[in-house]
Amino acid sequence: MNFCKGKAPADFGFRYILYAKEGGVAKVTFNRPDALNSYCTEMLEELRQAFRDAAWDDAIGVLVLTGAGDRAFCTGGDVKEYADLYTKQPHEYWKYMGLFQECHDALRNIGKPTVARINGIVAGGGNEFNLACDLAVMADHATIRQVGTMVGSVAAGGATQWLPIMVGDRRAREILWLCEPVPAAKCLDWGLVNQVVPSAELDGAVDVLCRKLLDKFPECMRYTKQQTNFWKDLAWHQTIGHAREWLSLHFGMREPYEGMTAFAEKRPKDYAGIRRSLAEGGSPEFLWGPPEKACPECGAKGLPGAFVFCGACGTSLGAHHARS
Repeated sequence: MNFCKGKAPADFGFRYILYAKEGGVAKVTFNRPDALNSYCTEMLEELRQAFRDAAWDDAIGVLVLTGAGDRAFCTGGDVKEYADLYTKQPHEYWKYMGLFQECHDALRNIGKPTVARINGIVAGGGNEFNLACDLAVMADHATIRQVGTMVGSVAAGGATQWLPIMVGDRRAREILWLCEPVPAAKCLDWGLVNQVVPSAELDGAVDVLCRKLLDKFPECMRYTKQQTNFWKDLAWHQTIGHAREWLSLHFGMREPYEGMTAFAEKRPKDYAGIRRSLAEGGSPEFLWGPPEKACPECGAKGLPGAFVFCGACGTSLGAHHARS
């Protein structure tokens, strides 16, 4: 019995994605429309399973990746999950990034053409999924943006690696640094997508593209994909391990806490406060200052520099107790 065979989509019981197969095309849909199709940890696991299944199913020749509804394709990782879990347990983010990497590897190495059907907002890691696909068709109302530097992260899950290859160095810096939405017409002009169509024509345009891709020899297509993956693979493998380590360590710092908590609380982010602390010789890496105080009463050490009372026993920490 051949173990490496595709299964019926209903056999998986997916909760966070929709998975369908018809006419040689597998369709994977980010299915959290109430959260603008952001992906949570469980969704990444489901995506990885679906991508592998599509790779193994010899009846499938093309994979289409899209989002539920018409508001969003995918808006990246669930920032609320980041704020609630990973800013408190940064070591767990290292595990999360391992899953994220496996998911992207499964998509990029699927051995078949992949098409991003962009039906709405693309943001953050959502654009990294777009960039991981081979081709993209975009509705004319949709936009693409990166958000890392405005929420306390770095878009090193594909965007920093692949945007320079796809749109050029200066345009990549503009997208990554300014975090401004790129409208559909500019996305087409810059090479972020292959085609822009009115929303009502999106499905038809994607279907025509899939038919063209299916009308090719599958083995030749697979190896052509492998060859044309060269620069993306090179950039990815040279950097993703470092990104995983740095982002995991960074999650324990003040910037991601401030950026992601502010996002979850729907309030302005205190960029100026962090810059002011830095300019005044402070330690803005830490939420409450570096671990430099000691308690004269209970002997607790490594207390944050901004604490005026001991967090263990409540004793006042006068200025003369500044360093342990």
